[in-house]
Amino acid sequence: MSEIDSPQAATIPRTRRAHDRSRYPRLARELATIRAMVRIHCHDRHGQYAGLCTNCQRLMDYATRRLDRCVFGNDKPTCANCKVHCYNAEMREEIRAVMRYAGPRMIWRHPVLALRHVIDGGREARELRRKQGP
Repeated sequence: MSEIDSPQAATIPRTRRAHDRSRYPRLARELATIRAMVRIHCHDRHGQYAGLCTNCQRLMDYATRRLDRCVFGNDKPTCANCKVHCYNAEMREEIRAVMRYAGPRMIWRHPVLALRHVIDGGREARELRRKQGP
């Protein structure tokens, strides 16, 4: 039995694109930006100095899954410019609150990530091709 066919393979995610900086640099940078924003928000609003609170960790896990499954892959635009809204309504409001608070503070705490995010914000979202039906 190969490693892929083993029962443990079912629990290993098939893709971890957002963590693969060499193959998906855009997704990895987006993940780093989201992580930095969530840390700023959690530290300042929830008083967490080491790590994230449970709600912020839940949001970060959700955002990571969404990035891993992004249909645009490495051509992903920023979420504000994206034509596909993959977050559910509750999580979308949570991430908006985090970005609204942490966005202006990013320039002081993570200037390179903030600048790259502004540059990526100019990226146009491409149209998704529709599957041709029979």
